[in-house]
Amino acid sequence: MAEEGQVIGIHKVEEFDTLVKLGNEAGKLIVVDFTASWCPPCRFIAPIFAELAKANVNVIFLKVDVDEVKEIAEKYGVNAMPTFVFLKDENEIHRIVGADKVQLGNKVAELARSAAASATSSA
Repeated sequence: MAEEGQVIGIHKVEEFDTLVKLGNEAGKLIVVDFTASWCPPCRFIAPIFAELAKANVNVIFLKVDVDEVKEIAEKYGVNAMPTFVFLKDENEIHRIVGADKVQLGNKVAELARSAAASATSSA
């Protein structure tokens, strides 16, 4: 697994499934950036997503290229890029479609706090 504070690039379905399972077992929030190399808004938001990863080390940040790993994009019904899917306990709890850096930052902060609070209360 990559170091905390980094965006983990997913290249295989098995990698994704393993990381989601590990995140679930650890009670962590997972944020998945569904992206494409040809997508200008995706390129715009990528450094912001990376900064969020550095600032939220208790959250797992994954990047899925929809052209490289189509199966994952299909599983989550992604048809616009970028799409950010927030997972907790292996379930989707929120979704943002588009490169809205303010909404993305606010939602990561909000859900990371609630994930941390629930992890502390169950420990």
